[in-house]
Amino acid sequence: MKITHFGARARTLALGMAVAIAACASSLSMAPQAVAAPQSTSDVTASYRPPANMPRPGAMPAGSYMAKIQERGRLIVGVSQDVFSVGYLNPLTNELEGFDIDIAKQVAKAIFGDEKRIQWVSVTSAARIPLLKEGKVDMVVSTFTINAARKQEINFSEIYYMSGQKILVGRDSTAVSLDDLSGQRVCAPRGSTSAKNIVALNPKAKLVETATYSDCLVLFQLRKADAVSTDDVILAGLAAQDPFSKVVGKTFSPEPYGIGVAKENVDFTRFVNGVLVDIKANGTWKRIYDRWLGQMGPQDPPRGTYVD
Repeated sequence: MKITHFGARARTLALGMAVAIAACASSLSMAPQAVAAPQSTSDVTASYRPPANMPRPGAMPAGSYMAKIQERGRLIVGVSQDVFSVGYLNPLTNELEGFDIDIAKQVAKAIFGDEKRIQWVSVTSAARIPLLKEGKVDMVVSTFTINAARKQEINFSEIYYMSGQKILVGRDSTAVSLDDLSGQRVCAPRGSTSAKNIVALNPKAKLVETATYSDCLVLFQLRKADAVSTDDVILAGLAAQDPFSKVVGKTFSPEPYGIGVAKENVDFTRFVNGVLVDIKANGTWKRIYDRWLGQMGPQDPPRGTYVD
């Protein structure tokens, strides 16, 4: 497995009960299309309509972006490497694992018939859009919230997971909401929607920004941050690594996850949506969810909405 690192740093910290943090790092045709803005819609999560008929693995349409990937022999995917159960490097196997990782593998399988034909690129929150715009990755699957500002710069697939922002605090904390953290240090990764939400929803909280989610956990364990606030699935992974923490409160900001794709690659965006439609319908999405996020409770795959 080849992993390329952009802005990620490896670290291991032993604290208290030897908690280890491992951080490594439609058109009916699939032919290439001119870049076009989606039709106006009030639904920010609406994406390009998937093709009516998906090409067979190994037979991508000539001239399409998928054919370019097929000719290269590998799909290049930007992922998180420090989010337990979502995208993380298993120190025992030296393999990337998690919900986002398995979702990305389905796209490779649809192109090549082989889910292992992937070059993984480890990305931080702040690096995701630049890497797509610079053409260094084909797509980003990294707890990537769809919003209007980001859609000015890149394309997103349809929603593949609906998350929501919460807070993680110490076991002895009485805080149950972001409002309870006024004057306290709240950590979130730089460039994330989580950091922006903290400032917008409680300006009295002291925002602490880091490069990665595991860095936030380190600061929390060192008592240099009083809380961590980000998406519920990410917090669940952090809490699983620290028995002295807890995730509390209600979701206060919906976070619909999409797969990021470069703005000009409309045909590939449609193709990715076709993959997502298929895995939601055939039970694959549910199996991946149950394996990695089943502890979050029962959940059905989110429905996509489309523009032409």
